[in-house]
Amino acid sequence: MEKVELGGNVEINLQVRIIFNSENEAYDFYNSYGGILGFSIRRDFAHKSHKHKAVITCRRFVCNKAGFWREDKRDIHTKKPRAETRIECPARMGIYLMENGYYECHDFLEKHNHPLYISGTTHFICSQRKSSEIHSYEMDLADDSGINPKAIFELMGRQASGTENLGYTCQDQKNYLRIKRQNSLSYGEAGSLLRYFEDQSRNNPSFTYSMQLDSDEQITNIFWADPKMRIDYA
Repeated sequence: MEKVELGGNVEINLQVRIIFNSENEAYDFYNSYGGILGFSIRRDFAHKSHKHKAVITCRRFVCNKAGFWREDKRDIHTKKPRAETRIECPARMGIYLMENGYYECHDFLEKHNHPLYISGTTHFICSQRKSSEIHSYEMDLADDSGINPKAIFELMGRQASGTENLGYTCQDQKNYLRIKRQNSLSYGEAGSLLRYFEDQSRNNPSFTYSMQLDSDEQITNIFWADPKMRIDYA
C-alpha cells in the first residue's frame, strides 16, 4: 500500500496502489492533478452504504466537461442562455472503499477531448478558484468598512499585482460576501424580524411574508410585502 503525492511529475501510475484516507482527500488529489494539467473537476455519482447512509462506498470524479446538459427548455428568446460547457469528456478517476476504511483508486482515465487551460490561466478554472484565509480576512475588513464589492476586488487586485494573481474571480468574491451576510443574521435578529412580521400580519391581513432556509436551517432569502408595496407594484 502506497500513498502518491503530486509533484513536478504529474503522471499517475496505476501500477502503484493510490490510497486515500477519505473521499475529500481523493477529491483534493484529483483537483491538484487537474490544476497542474489545466482542467476543472467535479464530483460525479456516488454509492453509499446501506447500513450507514453517510458512508460513501464508491465515488467517481470527472472532468468538468464530462457528460452533457439536458435540452434547455427555457424560452428560445432568453438573453443569456446556459453555456454549453459539457461535451462528454471521458477523463475520470474512481475510488472505492476498502475493508480497512481507506479508499483506493480503481478507475483512472487521463484522456480529454478538449483543449486544456494553459499555465497562468488556472485561476479561471472553477474547481481551482478559492480565496486564502488572509484574502477572506481582508475582504471582511473592507466590507465592514462599507467599501462596495467592485472596489474591494480592485483593491485586492492591486495588492496582489493584478487580479489574475488573486486565485478567484469577482463573482467568487460576491458569492463569499453574500454567504457571509446570510450567516451573520443571528438568531436574535432573525427572531426580532419574525416577530415584526407576525405583528404586521395580525394588524393587517394584506401583509404577507415568506422565509427560505437552507439545509442547516440558516435564512437564505426573505420576502415581504405590505399594502403600499402591492399598490406600487400594481
